Amino acid sequence: MKIFNSKIQISQTIVNLKLKGYTIGFVPTMGALHQGHLALVSQALRQNQVVIVSVFVNPTQFDKKQDLIKYPRNINTDVALLKTVSEDNILVFAPSVDEIYGHNVSSSCFDFDGLEHEMEGRFRDGHFNGVGTIIKRFFEILKPNNAYFGEKDFQQLQIIKKLTEKEKLPVNIIGCEIYREPSGLAMSSRNQRLTKHQQTDAAFIYKTLKDVKMMFATKSINDITQWVSDAFKKQPLLHLEYFTIADINTLKPAQTKSSRITYRAFIAVFIKDIRLIDNIAL
Repeated sequence: MKIFNSKIQISQTIVNLKLKGYTIGFVPTMGALHQGHLALVSQALRQNQVVIVSVFVNPTQFDKKQDLIKYPRNINTDVALLKTVSEDNILVFAPSVDEIYGHNVSSSCFDFDGLEHEMEGRFRDGHFNGVGTIIKRFFEILKPNNAYFGEKDFQQLQIIKKLTEKEKLPVNIIGCEIYREPSGLAMSSRNQRLTKHQQTDAAFIYKTLKDVKMMFATKSINDITQWVSDAFKKQPLLHLEYFTIADINTLKPAQTKSSRITYRAFIAVFIKDIRLIDNIAL
């Protein structure tokens, strides 16, 4: 497995691979890899001859400096996990912050047609500008044919689709199903910070979403939203930051239901200082 730190070197390697007719898949990560990431890589390998996995903790998408400092980093563990999927068809791109940003560690400003102002955008100032900046930069460096993103970060997925559309980036964006723990908890690098007891409590998040999915056929959106709020008030270790049912295209909160719109339920919950998000199709 080849590990690249230089954008020039990996760009030249990609040029040579494309000259051979290879298709390139791309799975962007911030490291701290888990089975959810490996599921994305496995799907990418089924659909491309070569897959690039970036391992880069992007400073511009953290709205809280402490979260950036606490983010786990262990490239050796990440590479060992990737080798369990394939040793021959994966390239790892693990650049330094200087290699990507030089002396200007800042975000570009994007207009995602309002997608950036909903849900996560209301609570994480500048987050999606940081995401857009790094993904655009990676697409320009790596020039993948296909890029893979998990639906756990569904808002991010929609924003990246909008980014490629508005910036006319020739990359096919593929959303992949949420990979879950046996308890149903959405797989996340942040789960590593949960105690066993907290992981048990966190399973309530997905249980709630499944109940919401069942209720959606017969209950109003207001009734469901109130029910979720009341349910979390009975969970002393879980703090509900937001719950919303939204149109998947605009991500705007829905007040009433229409047969012409496809909906999804979104949730963000704190366990102490650990923030977890999840969603479910309705």
